[in-house]
Amino acid sequence: MWLNTTSSPFLLTGFPGMEKAHHWISIPLLVVYISILLGNGTLLFLIREDHNLHEPMYYFLAMLAATDLGVTLTTMPTVLGVLWLNHREIGHRACFSQAYFIHTLSIVESGVLLAMAYDRFIAICNPLRYTSILTNIRVIKIGMGVLARASLSILPIILHLPWFPYCRSRVLSHVFCLHQDVIKLACANITFNSLYPVVVVFAMVLLDFLIIFFSYILILETVMGIASGEERAKALNTCVSHICCILVFYITVVGLTFIHRFGRHAPHVVHITMSYVYFLFPPFMNPVIYSIKTKQIQSGIIRLFSLPHSRA
Repeated sequence: MWLNTTSSPFLLTGFPGMEKAHHWISIPLLVVYISILLGNGTLLFLIREDHNLHEPMYYFLAMLAATDLGVTLTTMPTVLGVLWLNHREIGHRACFSQAYFIHTLSIVESGVLLAMAYDRFIAICNPLRYTSILTNIRVIKIGMGVLARASLSILPIILHLPWFPYCRSRVLSHVFCLHQDVIKLACANITFNSLYPVVVVFAMVLLDFLIIFFSYILILETVMGIASGEERAKALNTCVSHICCILVFYITVVGLTFIHRFGRHAPHVVHITMSYVYFLFPPFMNPVIYSIKTKQIQSGIIRLFSLPHSRA
């Protein structure tokens, strides 16, 4: 291997054959982008300012909102640059950095959803020890562990990218840099970079999902043992928001994987559209889900927006 010192940038792809409609396509994407910033930003501000939300469950929710903001801020400026200004060139370092953050934050999101499942498991299956188990220090350690796991697991494949010669083409198949697109342009042995991500997905994302699944089996067994039907409903209601976020995230993961693996003959616009769904739908839906399904968040939002009126 040798360090690639070429100055030729990569070229990002918008919607091929629909370049004249790029400005129109950017309108709904901009609306979603602003909604994501406002929704997740509001959640973070609310959790910080409202002392009623200073609990492990909402700290994990803040981690989820911060991750969603990170994914969106990593991808959308590039997207809008292509759609508005036709700014398609991206340097190698910028491209590799973007790919690193995109894939790292995806693993982080899976880890945060697992941490939230652990929170619900302790709250329902061992409620008397909830505050002693999920202390602030332990929540911080869990958050740091999730971040370290993701950042270190993605690092090996990204560190390989600057050493590859890129002589096949300069055109990437998406409007942002993804590792799987970059290595297709490399004229080198990419066996490690092809197999390692599969191992990471199975060892982390799939394992996270299985642990979450089995934790909810145990939660369901515990809830079914509660005598009062009202208490059973109340316990399950605390999990609804988390379950919805899990479904939103993992369904989009499965959809994107299915398209990439088995949709080779599908129009390229389908692949591009599915990538937008994967990166924008969970960050857009998560604040909506928690705002609708969580009474404490609803009350906090009401207090937040009624505060100026009460002062007046």
